[in-house]
Amino acid sequence: MISAIIPARGGSKSIPRKNLVPVYGHPLIAYSIALCKAAKNIDRVFVSTEDKEIARIAKEYGAEVPFLRPEELSTDTASDVGFLNHFFDNYNFEEIALMRPTTPMRNENFVDKVIQIYFNNKENLTGLRTMHEINESPYKLFKINDNFCESFFGDIELSNMPRQSFPKTYKPDGHIDIVKRETTRKGNTFGNKIFAVKGEKIVDIDSKEDLDVLLCTTKVVPIEWTEYLKRS
Repeated sequence: MISAIIPARGGSKSIPRKNLVPVYGHPLIAYSIALCKAAKNIDRVFVSTEDKEIARIAKEYGAEVPFLRPEELSTDTASDVGFLNHFFDNYNFEEIALMRPTTPMRNENFVDKVIQIYFNNKENLTGLRTMHEINESPYKLFKINDNFCESFFGDIELSNMPRQSFPKTYKPDGHIDIVKRETTRKGNTFGNKIFAVKGEKIVDIDSKEDLDVLLCTTKVVPIEWTEYLKRS
C-alpha cells in the first residue's frame, strides 16, 4: 500500500481557480480524490494546498488536509521538490504517489498495477513516472535564435531525416508518479534513475482547450466512482 498526495495551488494562469472548475457537477480536484479512494493499493489521500477553499472542499470529498502549504511553496515558479519536502517534514513516509489534479479521468486498475510495479522494483530506482508514446520527435523540433532555426542537438540536418529513423519518444502524462523521500531530500523530484511505465494517452487539463476536449470526449463518470464522488 502507498499513500497519495494531490498538489493543488489556488493560483492558475491558464484557467482561473482551475482545481475547482466544475466538471459534470463536481470540482476538478474531486476526481483525483475519488480515484485515490477507489484504488485498492492507495490507503490515504492527502491534498497539499495553500488555499483555504481548496482545503475545505478537498476535506468534504474525503481527502486529508492536515496543514496549509506555505505561500512561498505555492508560487508559479515553486518546484515540486519544495512542497514534497514540506510534506515529508511532517510525515515520515518512504515514498508517496503524486496524483496531479489536472488528470481527472484515470483508470484505477492501471494505477494499482503501477503501484505494484513500483514496489517490485523500488530498490533499483530513484522515482517512477507513467508516460505514453508520442509521434513528435525532439529531433524534428527547433529553437529560434535571432530569427534563425537551431537544432537542440547541434546538427540541424537531423530534422530532415525520416521520423522512423529516430528512437521512440515518450511524454510523461500524470496518470501516476511515485516519488521517494530519499530522492527529494537530495533536491530532486524523481532523481536520475526514473522507472518508466508505458500506458495510454490521458487527458491533462492545462488550458481551456484541454477542458473542452475532456467535456466533449468523456460523457459518463465511471460507475464505480459514484460512491466516492460525494461531499460530506
